[in-house]
Amino acid sequence: MIKQYETVFIATPVLSDTQMKEAVAKYTGYIKENGGEIVYEEDWGLRQLAYPIQKRTSGFYYLIEFKADSQLIAGLETQYRRDERIIRFLTFAMDKHAVAYAEKRRANKQAK
Repeated sequence: MIKQYETVFIATPVLSDTQMKEAVAKYTGYIKENGGEIVYEEDWGLRQLAYPIQKRTSGFYYLIEFKADSQLIAGLETQYRRDERIIRFLTFAMDKHAVAYAEKRRANKQAK
Protein backbone atom coordinates (compact mmCIF):
# COMPACT_ATOMS: atom_id res chain seq x y z
CA MET A 1 0.00 0.00 0.00
CA ILE A 2 1.38 3.41 -1.00
CA LYS A 3 1.63 5.93 1.85
CA GLN A 4 3.31 9.27 2.27
CA TYR A 5 6.38 9.28 4.52
CA GLU A 6 8.73 11.85 5.93
CA THR A 7 12.32 11.03 6.79
CA VAL A 8 14.87 13.27 8.45
CA PHE A 9 18.49 12.28 8.82
CA ILE A 10 21.42 13.92 10.55
CA ALA A 11 24.79 13.60 8.86
CA THR A 12 28.12 14.05 10.58
CA PRO A 13 29.29 17.71 10.62
CA VAL A 14 32.73 16.97 9.12
CA LEU A 15 31.29 16.43 5.61
CA SER A 16 32.02 18.89 2.82
CA ASP A 17 29.15 20.28 0.71
CA THR A 18 30.00 17.78 -2.03
CA GLN A 19 29.94 14.84 0.37
CA MET A 20 26.60 15.97 1.81
CA LYS A 21 25.12 16.25 -1.70
CA GLU A 22 26.39 12.72 -2.46
CA ALA A 23 24.69 11.40 0.70
CA VAL A 24 21.40 13.11 -0.23
CA ALA A 25 21.65 11.80 -3.81
CA LYS A 26 22.22 8.29 -2.47
CA TYR A 27 19.00 8.28 -0.43
CA THR A 28 16.79 10.09 -2.94
CA GLY A 29 18.15 7.72 -5.60
CA TYR A 30 17.38 4.71 -3.40
CA ILE A 31 13.79 5.89 -2.93
CA LYS A 32 13.28 6.47 -6.68
CA GLU A 33 14.94 3.18 -7.71
CA ASN A 34 12.62 1.23 -5.44
CA GLY A 35 9.39 2.72 -6.76
CA GLY A 36 9.08 5.74 -4.49
CA GLU A 37 8.19 9.26 -5.54
CA ILE A 38 9.92 12.28 -3.97
CA VAL A 39 7.33 14.88 -2.94
CA TYR A 40 9.59 17.45 -1.26
CA GLU A 41 13.16 17.90 -0.05
CA GLU A 42 14.56 20.49 2.31
CA ASP A 43 18.11 21.09 3.51
CA TRP A 44 17.99 22.37 7.08
CA GLY A 45 21.75 22.89 7.15
CA LEU A 46 24.19 22.62 10.03
CA ARG A 47 22.49 22.79 13.42
CA GLN A 48 23.40 22.21 17.03
CA LEU A 49 22.20 18.90 18.48
CA ALA A 50 20.09 18.89 21.63
CA TYR A 51 22.59 16.45 23.18
CA PRO A 52 25.91 14.95 22.02
CA ILE A 53 25.67 11.95 19.69
CA GLN A 54 28.86 9.96 19.10
CA LYS A 55 30.78 12.83 20.74
CA ARG A 56 29.43 15.31 18.16
CA THR A 57 27.50 18.43 19.10
CA SER A 58 26.27 19.47 15.62
CA GLY A 59 25.13 17.85 12.39
CA PHE A 60 23.71 18.45 8.92
CA TYR A 61 19.92 17.96 8.91
CA TYR A 62 18.04 16.94 5.76
CA LEU A 63 14.31 16.28 5.24
CA ILE A 64 12.82 14.13 2.47
CA GLU A 65 9.06 13.72 1.96
CA PHE A 66 8.10 10.85 -0.32
CA LYS A 67 5.37 8.43 -1.37
CA ALA A 68 6.26 4.75 -1.35
CA ASP A 69 5.25 1.23 -0.47
CA SER A 70 5.80 0.32 3.18
CA GLN A 71 8.36 -2.35 2.24
CA LEU A 72 10.77 0.34 1.04
CA ILE A 73 11.14 1.75 4.58
CA ALA A 74 13.00 -1.26 6.01
CA GLY A 75 15.52 -1.11 3.16
CA LEU A 76 15.95 2.65 3.50
CA GLU A 77 16.60 2.40 7.24
CA THR A 78 19.11 -0.40 6.63
CA GLN A 79 20.93 1.94 4.22
CA TYR A 80 21.00 4.63 6.95
CA ARG A 81 22.42 2.19 9.53
CA ARG A 82 25.19 1.03 7.17
CA ASP A 83 26.34 4.57 6.32
CA GLU A 84 28.89 5.93 8.80
CA ARG A 85 28.06 9.49 7.66
CA ILE A 86 24.56 9.24 9.21
CA ILE A 87 24.46 9.71 12.98
CA ARG A 88 20.65 9.71 13.45
CA PHE A 89 17.51 9.27 11.35
CA LEU A 90 13.75 9.14 11.78
CA THR A 91 11.15 7.98 9.28
CA PHE A 92 7.42 8.04 9.88
CA ALA A 93 4.21 7.51 7.95
CA MET A 94 2.21 10.71 7.61
CA ASP A 95 -1.53 10.67 8.29
CA LYS A 96 -3.92 13.00 6.46
CA HIS A 97 -3.42 15.76 9.04
CA ALA A 98 0.39 15.62 8.76
CA VAL A 99 0.14 15.71 4.94
CA ALA A 100 -2.17 18.74 5.10
CA TYR A 101 0.17 20.50 7.54
CA ALA A 102 3.22 19.78 5.34
CA GLU A 103 1.43 21.15 2.26
CA LYS A 104 0.44 24.30 4.17
CA ARG A 105 4.01 24.73 5.46
CA ARG A 106 5.41 24.41 1.91
CA ALA A 107 2.87 26.94 0.56
CA ASN A 108 3.82 29.43 3.29
CA LYS A 109 7.52 28.94 2.59
CA GLN A 110 7.01 29.55 -1.17
CA ALA A 111 4.95 32.66 -0.47
CA LYS A 112 7.87 34.24 1.44
